[in-house]
Amino acid sequence: MKLVLQILFLCWATLGWSQNLQLSKDTTVSVITFGAGNNLNDAFGHNAIRVKSRFFDIAYDFGRYDFDAPNFYLNFARGKLNYLQGKNNYKNLISLYKNEDRSITEQNLNLTTTQKQDLYNTLEANYKKNQGAYLYDFFYDNCATKIRDIVETTLDGQLVYNVPKDYQEQTFRQLIDHNLHWNTWGSFGIDIALGSIIDRKATAREQLFLPEKVNVFFNNATLKNNSQKLVTNSNAIYTKQGINGNKVSAFLISPLFILVIVASVILFITYKDYKNNTRAKGLDMVIFIITGSVGVLLFLLWFATDHTATAYNYNVLWAFPLSLFCILQILKATPKKWYIAYIKFMIVMLCLMVMHWTIGVQRFAPALVPLIVALAIRYIYLLRYYKTNQSV
Repeated sequence: MKLVLQILFLCWATLGWSQNLQLSKDTTVSVITFGAGNNLNDAFGHNAIRVKSRFFDIAYDFGRYDFDAPNFYLNFARGKLNYLQGKNNYKNLISLYKNEDRSITEQNLNLTTTQKQDLYNTLEANYKKNQGAYLYDFFYDNCATKIRDIVETTLDGQLVYNVPKDYQEQTFRQLIDHNLHWNTWGSFGIDIALGSIIDRKATAREQLFLPEKVNVFFNNATLKNNSQKLVTNSNAIYTKQGINGNKVSAFLISPLFILVIVASVILFITYKDYKNNTRAKGLDMVIFIITGSVGVLLFLLWFATDHTATAYNYNVLWAFPLSLFCILQILKATPKKWYIAYIKFMIVMLCLMVMHWTIGVQRFAPALVPLIVALAIRYIYLLRYYKTNQSV
């Protein structure tokens, strides 16, 4: 019975009293970095702050969300979803990530007793305010930048980031590419949905939107007042054990392989049309419906949401919403003059896309290349067909 009471007392201390405790001098504060997982939502890793005292061992993190929240999917799509701060028993959180076979490293921070207390108070006070609800931004307000900002605030201007030896100036998109292979659906979707705004160079500090960069930059950081290192020691808690899956099987369902097949079908049908002087209306319907629908989605992400990274997306140069208005003209034997002009317009748009890609305005998904070539050839054939067979 005595043992049960002691356990209940410790649980009460951890969950309740921890909010008002005065930390002891032997309290440690560390940053935990979790490696990438197998799904897109955890492909970039994760960070947490561990506060360990004689009374409790708690890990605080950010980027949680409640699937049961009202209008969850609508708010997520509009960029208006509130993300939350997490507060967990340290051992439970570590067990979770070990079960997912994700690497775990810990960096103990060189903080004074007062700074540890301030950081702890900040985390507790933030958690009390609606569980730290905040509007998430993948590049500027995520699980990694929250950790960075809290440590910076705690050190009150004393933190100095020293550029690592292997540091490279890169765009946000290039930084993402380190975690996602270009020929995966996750990378393809990102390259389609996110605009040219992520093709600008990220500053050294901005690179800390990635959890692994928090680990790297904190290891190299020093304190301005005494030039001591921010991290007193770093250790690996767990090392990933798993291996990658079958690369051949993965390629057969990859974006490049699928789009090569799609482009081949378009080119094959176009060649048959050329040989027989015909026009496959079904193919043109599919092309204009799909590209037009993608274009509508991209315009909505650009103009109708609060997502900062979806602005100025020049994928609309190949997927333009107005293509949907051409469907009726495709069915006609003699289309309107504006439809012929629109096909010329789309050829110009594809040329502009190549120019944007070449001069670095925006980098597009590499897997799009066969599709873009096939679309250009199809549009050119349509102009030739209408010029040969119709009096416009």
